[in-house]
Amino acid sequence: MKILAMDTSSLALAVALLEDDNLVAEVTLNIKKNHSISLMPTIDFLVESIGWKPADLDRIAVAKGPGSYTGLRVAVATAKTLAYALKIELVGVSSLYALVSECPADGLIVPLMDARRNNVYAGFYEKGLSVQADAHLPFGDVLKRAESAEKVTFVGEVANFRSQIEASLPHAQIMETLPSALGIGRLGRDLPAVNVDDFVPEYLKRVEAEENWLKANEADNEDDYIKRV
Repeated sequence: MKILAMDTSSLALAVALLEDDNLVAEVTLNIKKNHSISLMPTIDFLVESIGWKPADLDRIAVAKGPGSYTGLRVAVATAKTLAYALKIELVGVSSLYALVSECPADGLIVPLMDARRNNVYAGFYEKGLSVQADAHLPFGDVLKRAESAEKVTFVGEVANFRSQIEASLPHAQIMETLPSALGIGRLGRDLPAVNVDDFVPEYLKRVEAEENWLKANEADNEDDYIKRV
């Protein structure tokens, strides 16, 4: 099975081509750049470099979230368009799993994505499997959930949380990691395909403008709501 895997849910852009479990080509860019401009040229470059054609692809695996609203939409829209045009299968993989999939650490592994204001998107993984659902959480809650683990490693976007981790969990390991498109592709190989038309990103949190509007327009009853609108 030939698989195209991609992730644009964070600052980094990651794209890989796999044949079954074997990595054939991979690019990871960790620079502030417009993913909507970079993604398709990167895919084209990899496919052409190894002598494949788009029609050779059997499946697309894409990071489905959580993460940057704009970034998620870039990869998901691209993946859906390609899957539809090429008439191939599409699967979604957690963006947090992409941060932990190639981590060699034992015990509890906690991938983090900075959601601003000391909030994070966090996952909890052991032996490559999720043990708690991915969630949007205050970072203090993440520390409490991890404090009972004998071994714990924080990975992903950890830079802004290092001091808090060291103060609360001095035994924890801290490893800054980038998303692995290889990991996305390997997990995506065996997942059931999704309906291309219905597939949407998993944001886990409303955009700030929507949250502010809901707070300002919270309705006690339907009549009041209609008047405000």
